[in-house]
Amino acid sequence: MIRFPYGISNFQSIRTEDNLYLDRTQHIRSLEAAGKQLVFLRPRRFGKSLLLSTLANYYDVKTADQFETLFGGLEVGSNPTPEHNRYLILRWDFSKVSAQGNIDDIKNSLFKHLNVSIKGFIHHYAALLQEKVEVEPDALASFQSLCNSVSSSGQQLYLLIDEYDNFANEVLVRDPHNSQRYQDLLEGEGILKSVFKIIKGSAAEGRIGRVFITGVSPLVLADMTSGYNVATDISHDEDYSNLCGIAPTELQDLVQTVVGQCGQSVEQAQEILSTLREFYNGYRFCSNLNHPSVYNPTLCFYFLRHYQRHCTAPRQMLDGNLMMDASRIRYLASQPSGTGVVERILDEESTITLDILETRFGVEKLADLQQDESYLLSLLYYFGVLTIVDTDILGKLTLGIPNLVTRALYVDELRQRILPAPKERHAVAAMAEKFYQSAELQPLADYLEKKYFAAFNNRDYAWSNELTIKTAFLTLLFNDIYYVVDSETALQRRYADLVLVIRPSMRQYPTLKDIVLEFKYLSLSDLKLSGEQVRAQSRETLAQLPAVQTALHDALQQLQHYRAVLAEKYREPERLRCLAVVSLGFDRVVWQEA
Repeated sequence: MIRFPYGISNFQSIRTEDNLYLDRTQHIRSLEAAGKQLVFLRPRRFGKSLLLSTLANYYDVKTADQFETLFGGLEVGSNPTPEHNRYLILRWDFSKVSAQGNIDDIKNSLFKHLNVSIKGFIHHYAALLQEKVEVEPDALASFQSLCNSVSSSGQQLYLLIDEYDNFANEVLVRDPHNSQRYQDLLEGEGILKSVFKIIKGSAAEGRIGRVFITGVSPLVLADMTSGYNVATDISHDEDYSNLCGIAPTELQDLVQTVVGQCGQSVEQAQEILSTLREFYNGYRFCSNLNHPSVYNPTLCFYFLRHYQRHCTAPRQMLDGNLMMDASRIRYLASQPSGTGVVERILDEESTITLDILETRFGVEKLADLQQDESYLLSLLYYFGVLTIVDTDILGKLTLGIPNLVTRALYVDELRQRILPAPKERHAVAAMAEKFYQSAELQPLADYLEKKYFAAFNNRDYAWSNELTIKTAFLTLLFNDIYYVVDSETALQRRYADLVLVIRPSMRQYPTLKDIVLEFKYLSLSDLKLSGEQVRAQSRETLAQLPAVQTALHDALQQLQHYRAVLAEKYREPERLRCLAVVSLGFDRVVWQEA
């Protein structure tokens, strides 16, 4: 059985304990040529820590006698560079620095982490250091002493920094309406800026040979300005688009192996690949569309490890380890134009384009997003909740939600904003669960009319349309445990507004229905009625209004096509329900089943 390295980022453990390792060492030679100080940005849980561990083992003078064990059979093992096993390695992991408390508390946590790393370095390389390293309460002085000792001992230092922006971003996200703590970290002689000024100076003096930094976004680097403006950012270089992540061909091979171990058919392997595409669809980290997209390795290993043990898909598609990404969306949605951007992103009819991805922008740019959304959209890309899906005729980037588990994070954010009370969200979930089994819309329609519509203010009312109604139903019905929930799903080049197709692993539960909803919106001016007049009439009476009859007829015509396509695809027409839904302003809802 494949030993998936889920949650393991230690290269030496992976290689010596027979875990799966997807070889990326072919990039080491070009990384050396790319620059002495490199920055590489990727979303969380994409394998950045494993990349740093690979580099540490490759360049460490202390692993020279293990080179064949660790790198034999890998690309770089048969063609190593002259620099292999030439450095003393110092590693910092800023995800271990606490963002709690005031600036002094954060500084103390940072200094504690730096000094612990320096003490470990001294112990590891004691035999090679000819000059004592003085460990001071001021960790920056400790670091300078270490650089002096390494240099005077005739050695070179390779500094690896993981998640360089982690605790600074945590400070920003946890207090989105007060960025003062964040600014104190970075502006003037802020402590984080001071750290990188020393790195910059030590590298310029030749006391640091190489630096490799990973993180999620360029926000912190931009705010440090002159503190660290010497690194080469390789994040968007197409040569490194697959440096972290799983390529589609690699994923296909893994799926075929796992399905074969379960004694299942080739058709089953294709079904699993289709599920992975829907839920974990590839991310693109360069504008060259000829380069294949990559999959998040944590999500894929989570799924495949479960499948290998149980020969079925996990019930919950979103690995709990990625739930932290929800806080990123929450922070961005709290910005002045954030909620509107989230709604636009969820609308497939709305094209999200950027001239270029912003690569240098500070926190001050996030304070005025109503005039320029490019910074917010760029940050969503860096966080991994938007990705490059296309380029238009002018070369602009088209961004989209990468997959259904990410879509669930957006939907959940809207759900929490519209239904802030947990009790109410639980009540809606119970209604939705009954709807999945009966396709009876009345309880949900009653809820929409009495409570949900009231959550929208007058501005929302003025701009209400079919999209708003579709978003309302998507928010209430989205469930990726039972369904592949898609909006504007392609059905033979035609599009249904909202489709709930039972996940393959859930089709064993006969009470669940496949459901297609087609929405139409009629404004009160279309109906020539006031809100009071609409609310005073029964649904049966409203359904007989000529404008409503026309809207229902048009929706039913579209649903007949979708019914034929889905019935042929899943061959269970008895489980398929198609509903035409017409919203009369934000006051009443009428529907008819096809």
